[in-house]
Amino acid sequence: MASAFGHAAAAFTASRFFPKFLMQKRVIFLGIASSIMPDIDVLAFKYGIPYEDLWGHRGMTHSIFFAFLWSILLILIFHSKNKSTDQWKLLTFYFLATVSHSILDALTTGGAGVAFFAPFDIDRYFLPWRVIKVSPISASRFFSEWGLKVLASEAKYIGLPCLILWGVAKSFKSIK
Repeated sequence: MASAFGHAAAAFTASRFFPKFLMQKRVIFLGIASSIMPDIDVLAFKYGIPYEDLWGHRGMTHSIFFAFLWSILLILIFHSKNKSTDQWKLLTFYFLATVSHSILDALTTGGAGVAFFAPFDIDRYFLPWRVIKVSPISASRFFSEWGLKVLASEAKYIGLPCLILWGVAKSFKSIK
């Protein structure tokens, strides 16, 4: 998996492509939390659920279906009073933030792939470019030499593209 830092950077960058009035601190926080949420499935290890299982790591919670359901849940809980078209923009933001997690994980050098199409297909997939060093799951292993290699890899393959995209978003907003 990519680290929480990489996932958060992707979600924060996505927020720059939406209207500023919509991207309140609470919305951005929920987007960042959503980008990390799929890794809730690491709890499966504690309960003896195998990695390859639908509910194992990089399974159901890493699917496009889950990202969509999670986004709807956030709209219902935090934005149900807002009945305007803004809900669709917020839903899109939350979906992109959540699904970005799976995309980044599918770019990593480790693991067994991502179940993008669960629960309909539990096969695991990687993207053709596996360039991001896989992050250790435990915090103690993250704060090590390997963790520094992960952060360097993420700076190159997540941070730099995020900075470029941020600039693109800013230039589009200045054109209006």
